Amino acid sequence: MHTVVVGTSGVTASDVLAVARGGARAELSGEAVAALAAAREIVDALAAKPEPVYGVSTGFGALATRHIGQELRAQLQRNIVRSHAAGMGPRVEREVVRALMFLRLKTVCSGHTGVRPEVAQTMADVLNAGITPVVHEYGSLGCSGDLAPLSHCALALMGEGDAEGPDGVVRPAGELLAEHGITPVELREKEGLALLNGTDGMLGMLVMALADLDTLYKSADITAALSLEALLGTDKVLAPELHAIRPHPGQGASAANMLAVLKGSGLTGHHQDDAPRVQDAYSVRCAPQVAGAGRDTMAHARTVAERELASAVDNPVVLPDGRVESNGNFHGAPVAYVLDFLAIAAADLASITERRTDRLLDKNRSHGLPPFLADDAGVDSGLMIAQYTQAALVSELKRLAVPASADSIPSSAMQEDHVSMGWSAARKLRTAVDNLTRVIAVELYAATRAIELREGLTPAPASQAVIDGVRAAGVRGPGPDRFLAPDLAAADAFVRDGRLVAAVESVTGPLR
Repeated sequence: MHTVVVGTSGVTASDVLAVARGGARAELSGEAVAALAAAREIVDALAAKPEPVYGVSTGFGALATRHIGQELRAQLQRNIVRSHAAGMGPRVEREVVRALMFLRLKTVCSGHTGVRPEVAQTMADVLNAGITPVVHEYGSLGCSGDLAPLSHCALALMGEGDAEGPDGVVRPAGELLAEHGITPVELREKEGLALLNGTDGMLGMLVMALADLDTLYKSADITAALSLEALLGTDKVLAPELHAIRPHPGQGASAANMLAVLKGSGLTGHHQDDAPRVQDAYSVRCAPQVAGAGRDTMAHARTVAERELASAVDNPVVLPDGRVESNGNFHGAPVAYVLDFLAIAAADLASITERRTDRLLDKNRSHGLPPFLADDAGVDSGLMIAQYTQAALVSELKRLAVPASADSIPSSAMQEDHVSMGWSAARKLRTAVDNLTRVIAVELYAATRAIELREGLTPAPASQAVIDGVRAAGVRGPGPDRFLAPDLAAADAFVRDGRLVAAVESVTGPLR
């Protein structure tokens, strides 16, 4: 099994994906263990002094003014975990919890948190055993970190609360630790706080969303090209020299992808035939501009994610000169903003995708295709309601595009009076990505059927590879009305697992 070694300088997006989705093991580097030990010496020295130090010998948040004696400090650390594990609602997905735990381990290993090496090792052991704490949907305001989600993970390290075992069964965490020979941690000064205070949940979901959107933007370029073909449009608007004079990188990449898909098509260029057109509709002609803007938004989001992956987010932090200082680095604003930006871009990509589908189904705008791509229009409804489903998804995506980060709600007796809502932004982005996949799948279904209805015209080799692929995957072609949901589900799976992109790349080579 693949192993990811965690050092002091952060991790990569591919590391997160390997652990969260691929089940990779996490291993502490020797450098990380040494840094953990050195930082812990500083915390222990401060804990022995009579002067109060936030997070070490005081309460937390609005209760930070109380000095806590040594006899109560272990209880203090246990109590913060127990009291902060206050999530509610449905369980969060396993991959999100694994990303959350791994990214917290990343920060702990930076040597800036003051956590003992044995606590970090226990975190790795729980991940490697396939034990996944039960984390709930609600409980994070995205400031002072993803507090409740991280607390549920820390609770499992203590042998408390519930967790899912590698067999998928939820059981008491203490039982699962015992079965795997893992000793529950007994938290000492600062350690409870250090396990809770980070942007790890929202960051993990950002990393995974970026990976998914990378595939989806390529998929959208493909389905846009298929629709252009099916509508007998022109590919001249995709010429590199046109995009070079407006040099947005994403736009150029999207146009290049569409052009690669359409190479060798016998359907493009017929816009001057029976019903001449000077220009194709915006949803066709401007596809690279819209998808390209989303790609550039992703590039910015990826930059933010890379910076956050290299960060040590905690409060207070242990500095190399021995100081332990309070700070505001736990505020999730940088991550929250890009999560919201991506949801806006996803909604707009879905919107233009649906407009192309509607055009394929409308006999007044489809340039010779039958109404709703039906076999016998009137007797058959064709793909009429598939477009309804797509429209409903697009409408939902527009609601999900309303920014969470524009909101703030004060907490902790007004000590924490401005929060990021980054966790909420991440949760709705996951839904947006899920729905965008379905929207693209409907266009794929409609466009492949429409191309097959263009009898006597030969599609591009890449387009034919897509048609062959979806038919082999159980997405049926033109014909009388039938139970449509299975076809749509098969098209969704074909997009979701990357087979659409793979089918095209088998002809074109790697897309951009």
